[in-house]
Amino acid sequence: MTLPESHLAQEAIAALVDGELPAGAASRAARHLEGCLQCRMAVQAQREAKDALHGCEEVSVPGDLVSRLYAIPFTADVRGAGAAAWDVDLTPNAPPHRPGHARWLRRGLAGTLAGLGAGVTVLALQLPAGDSDAPAEVADSGVREHTEVVPPVLRAVNTGTSPSPLGGTGGTP
Repeated sequence: MTLPESHLAQEAIAALVDGELPAGAASRAARHLEGCLQCRMAVQAQREAKDALHGCEEVSVPGDLVSRLYAIPFTADVRGAGAAAWDVDLTPNAPPHRPGHARWLRRGLAGTLAGLGAGVTVLALQLPAGDSDAPAEVADSGVREHTEVVPPVLRAVNTGTSPSPLGGTGGTP
């Protein structure tokens, strides 16, 4: 095997040890480690550091660590072409012109509508036709709508000493 020309980045080594690399990147890193003693030693050192941290009972973290980490993008010196390095083109991208795309949309819409029409037709053919299939007593019963409002019936039950429902006090017979 030939010696590799470059080495794994520290972030890649940490991700490899933590099991966070995707399958493709992990397999490339494993192939690289076969021929690179320096990277194998760095991976071993990372594993030892991870084991030491996991074996440690108490790790003290400064209270302002999170705020300092959040401040990094605003306080770090960026080397580059000055303000031009941060320029971002904010013009909206026009959708790519795809010839024939509208034709496929029309065909899809026509196919969907044809399928819906066929489904409605099948359902309509399976429904009973009119009152001819209905039982005679239902068809001839002269169904009418009831629109009377009837008050609810209240029943009061008293648990008195009288064994007779008609005798005693209170209650509805």
